[in-house]
Amino acid sequence: MEVLVYLDTILVTLSLFLLISYHAYLWHTFKTKPSHTTIEIDSIRRRTWFLEIKESDGLKAMLAVQSLRNTQMVAIFTASIAIAFSLALAALTNNAYNASHLLIESPLFGSQSGRMFALKYGFASVILLFSSLCSSMATVFFIDTIFLTNASAEFSSSGITQTLFERGYMLALIGHRLLCISFPLMLWLFGPVPVALSSLALVWWLSELDFVGKFNKSNRQSLS
Repeated sequence: MEVLVYLDTILVTLSLFLLISYHAYLWHTFKTKPSHTTIEIDSIRRRTWFLEIKESDGLKAMLAVQSLRNTQMVAIFTASIAIAFSLALAALTNNAYNASHLLIESPLFGSQSGRMFALKYGFASVILLFSSLCSSMATVFFIDTIFLTNASAEFSSSGITQTLFERGYMLALIGHRLLCISFPLMLWLFGPVPVALSSLALVWWLSELDFVGKFNKSNRQSLS
């Protein structure tokens, strides 16, 4: 039993530390060397696109509204997935706890005590609920952005609209990122080893998306 608790404590703690350390490093790079992250590059492109839309005719404004609606649907879809996974996780945790006596005590499955099952569900459920909350808030910002984009210059300011636009994208990014982080925690129901392996795979995959690897200097200067 001590070996089971030891594996749960060590592997899950190291996995959480790996995920938190990666995002802390990503935030530090985003603040100190923003041109090395795709988050800043996408933000520059969005600002350029938004300014071009505000200075163009009504046809491009309609295309901008349609693009914002597509992004809004993605945020709604992410919030819906987070809620659905949270409900499914509750049912899976209950069934796994009821069938825990059928499992052979092995370090691969970790501890099967009632408190450990509650801890596993609690961690993943909190992350999923925060993911749904951020995605829902992003949807609200997108709705305001769409409304102000269609409003005339007398009733809307370009700076306010762009601020709402950026906040919506940032909240949508956080909601999507929390949903990704919840997957290793959901795999904790199957033992601490899947948590460690999935955390390593997730950090590798996110590093390919978040950091600019083969982005040459001329492209960086053109975006800046």
